[in-house]
Order: sequence, then structure tokens, then C-alpha cells
Amino acid sequence: MESFTEDMFNRIIAFQEKNHHAWNSNLSFDARIKGLPLHNLIFSNPDRDPEKFSATVAPFYPLREEMQKIAFYVRQLANSPVVCDIYPGNGFIGSLLAREGLKLLGLQHHTPHSKPNQIASFFDAEHFSYSKKPLAQLTFDAALVSWPPAHSNPSKALAQRKTKLLVYIFTEHTDPTTQQRQTGSDEMLSTLTGSYQLVDSWEVIRPKDILHSIWPDMTPSIEEIRHVHIYAHNSVDDLQTPQAIPPAQSYDWEKDLQMALLALQAKQEVQARGFPA
Repeated sequence: MESFTEDMFNRIIAFQEKNHHAWNSNLSFDARIKGLPLHNLIFSNPDRDPEKFSATVAPFYPLREEMQKIAFYVRQLANSPVVCDIYPGNGFIGSLLAREGLKLLGLQHHTPHSKPNQIASFFDAEHFSYSKKPLAQLTFDAALVSWPPAHSNPSKALAQRKTKLLVYIFTEHTDPTTQQRQTGSDEMLSTLTGSYQLVDSWEVIRPKDILHSIWPDMTPSIEEIRHVHIYAHNSVDDLQTPQAIPPAQSYDWEKDLQMALLALQAKQEVQARGFPA
């Protein structure tokens, strides 16, 4: 645990000082995500100006198993299915999905009230590309709606197109001060009623103080529940569910996650027995 902690803190410090490969857009995507700390998929860089920039890397940490599962559904739609990433940001999330054998097009448009990521360009050019065409002029089989801006309802346009598969990644968290949703809107899902069926869904729960509870020097964090919903248009028949996806090689940040969750579980078990931890 001690050697792991030292390595993790060194990677976090390197990222904060912009010495980590993630900041170098001249490197390959493989090189840029190598050793990317979980910390920096939870917290943004200290020098980020929140008035100007969104999350440094991405607004949440994706899991490899999720990307595999989503790709499993998409691959059933066509021989070479195309996915439109509606809110691609810097391309990070879309690139991870594209690397599962899909063609991803990021919709390059300005979304009202949205801010660019602090790392503005973080995509895999071999698998992901942006398109300047408007949504109405693009041809695609599925849509990725990842972390849609608050109050947005992309479902209306996608339902009108009868898009075969819709993948939503969002949170229902609201700001306790403003009571504003962090992502999307209630209408985003209710719009789909009648034309779409929910074929799969899951939650990823980030425990409260996931890092701070184990490493007190780290910043506290709230509990976050991230939802993934996959909807298929009523015209899509015989969509199989992934019964046995081969084990995936996890992303590097999942190693930090697994260690943190194991340590957190051990601490809770010790405390439950009445011992200090």
C-alpha cells in the first residue's frame, strides 16, 4: 500500500504541475492516458478557472467494462455502425468508446452555457473525429449523449430522426444552492416515451470522500451517482443483451479506483467491529 500511495501521489503531482503526458497533445492517445490518475477524473487541476473552463479531463471516470457493453449493443445495428457524440467536449469519452471498434463522430458545435474542457483537445485521432456538419446533415446509427448540459433536451431531435440507439450518461445531482440540475432535464427522458424502449441501464456510485477517507491529505468529495441508460427505437428488433463479454483490460485509473474501494471497504469493516480506523 505504501509503494502504491507514493506512486499515486507522484502521478497526481505530475499532473498538477502539467508534467503528465495528458497535457501533451502531440503524443498519442495511448501515451496521454497512461498512468492518468483517478484523482484527475474526480477533481480538476488547481489552476483551472471555473469561470472559463469545464472539467480538466472529463466530468466523470468511465470504466472499460461500460465501454465494452455499450459497444456490444451498437455493433448489432450495422456492419460498420457510426455513433454521433452529441456533446463531445474534448473527445475523451467518445474516444474511449470508439476504441472498442466503433466509428465516432463528435458534433462540433457551440452549446449555450457550455464551457470547454481545460485540456481542450484530448481525443484519439485514429478512432474519433469531429464533424462541423449540423446534426440534420449527419448519418449515424446511434447517439452518445454524455453529460448533456443542464436543461438540455437532445432527445427531441434524435427521436425525430428515429435514431436506432441512444446512450445517455448523466447524473440527477442538483446544486444544493441553486437547485439546478448538473446535467440534462426531466424532459430528456420523458420525450422518448412511446417511441423508445429502455434495453439496459446501470449506475456507477462514487462513494462520499472516496479518496479523502483513505488518504486524509486529499480533498473531500460528495457521493455521486452516475446513470447510464440505453434506449432502442421501436423499429430495432432482436437486440441481444451482453451475457458474456470477455474480461477487459481495465483503464489505468481503475487501478486507483480498485485500491481505493478495497481500502474503503476494509476501513468500514474495521469500524463496524468497533475498532478505530
